[in-house]
Amino acid sequence: MPAQSMQLSQQQRQIMVLAPQLRQSLEMLQAPALELRAMIRAELDQNPTLEEVSVETTPIEVEPTVTKESEDQKSLDFRKEFEILARLDDEWKDYFFQEKENRPYTSADDERHNFLIDSITQKESLQEHLLRQLAMTELDPADRALGEVIVGSITDDGYLTTGIEELAATAGADVAHMQDILTVVQDFDPPGVGSRDLRECLLFQLERLGKHDSLAARIVMTHLERLAARKLQDIARILKAPVEEVESAANFIATLNPKPGRAYSAESSPYVTPEVVVKKVDGQYLILMNDDDLPRLRISKYYRSLMNETDTGKEVRDYIQERVRSSAFLIRSIHQRQNTIYRIASEIVRVQTDFLENGVSHLKPLTMAEVAGVVGLHETTVSRAVAGKHMQTPQGVFEMKYFFTPGLRTDDGSVVSNKTVKDAIDTLVRDEDPANPLSDQEILEILTKRGIQIARRTVAKYRIALKIAPSHMRRRYG
Repeated sequence: MPAQSMQLSQQQRQIMVLAPQLRQSLEMLQAPALELRAMIRAELDQNPTLEEVSVETTPIEVEPTVTKESEDQKSLDFRKEFEILARLDDEWKDYFFQEKENRPYTSADDERHNFLIDSITQKESLQEHLLRQLAMTELDPADRALGEVIVGSITDDGYLTTGIEELAATAGADVAHMQDILTVVQDFDPPGVGSRDLRECLLFQLERLGKHDSLAARIVMTHLERLAARKLQDIARILKAPVEEVESAANFIATLNPKPGRAYSAESSPYVTPEVVVKKVDGQYLILMNDDDLPRLRISKYYRSLMNETDTGKEVRDYIQERVRSSAFLIRSIHQRQNTIYRIASEIVRVQTDFLENGVSHLKPLTMAEVAGVVGLHETTVSRAVAGKHMQTPQGVFEMKYFFTPGLRTDDGSVVSNKTVKDAIDTLVRDEDPANPLSDQEILEILTKRGIQIARRTVAKYRIALKIAPSHMRRRYG
């Protein structure tokens, strides 16, 4: 057997590596408005040559750098960059000074926006809610500590998934005594909190409502699986109760909360800032970029003056040149990002005019490849540009990727969006007879009569995506 050994060897190969500036440009293109603002703030903190000014501020004119010292070609090229940067600064001013809703954006608008952001409050979490109730009980400090152990083990949905024996061992307490403390916690608000499973959770809620001896409680206790499958006739036969009463009890059970802790979820609704605002003015749809949150940037006057001073050392000049180039690239990247999103939004509006007028039923199929071909971008660039971005339209606020959908062909040769078909299925189910719900085959036949070519399995797939139960589970008696 040959001897095994380790050795080093060199290999030369070509690989593609993204330059740091290109990576930054792609990150800015993909970032939503609020994240972009945070990225710009971070650059402002670490780049001293960059500064933020209000849009009312007159931009500083940049004079060509003239010194008595002889300059090498690198410095001459940098003076050209400085002149280009000055023109870019003017373009940036014009870009921000464009009228939005017939008035310029002012510092007062910025203060109002910051006030709204700062006014967003954090909801009380489930654990905080339970601990506050625990502090109001008459338990002694030792038992209260046991209660804290239980509260800390309750999930965000409100369930206690850890066994009482394990909790007792962790706290060094007697199992029976730990169960007594759990009984106290289970009496807290919201009803059903601290339950070990769904059945116990629903029974606690029924008991709190004074229905512990009701037909609904009997169904939950012994026929929860049949209830989930909507086998109401089987339940009625076994319990010897009229089907109408069983259905009434089932409908009441449906009003209970299977996840009581979600009402106190610490997760707050995301704050969405539309990147694009679409408005109809004089019969035409106008596209406005929502730039209110973006800081107005320019190169610091102080560092510009340093470049004009003859006694500025080479080390300082090199540092300023590096920082200024970084600032210029940041400004160009922001401008390019906004321009890219605007071009994509313009094509979306052009294609989806019927949607803007009439809603989801008139949404047309559209792919990113089609938009990329029209605006002259790569498909992956379009994908990055619309990721996490929102568009405010007369029909509401939508993610930009919402408008990219495949299509289904109709009998007349036209194509409709799959979202339009989903909307049609959702409408059919909402308007159906509860006692005789539509099957997938019946939905297929109705869509076929409307000229939409679709397979039955596609109907089932769309129904599942819409979280619509099968027909036998939607049937209502009486």
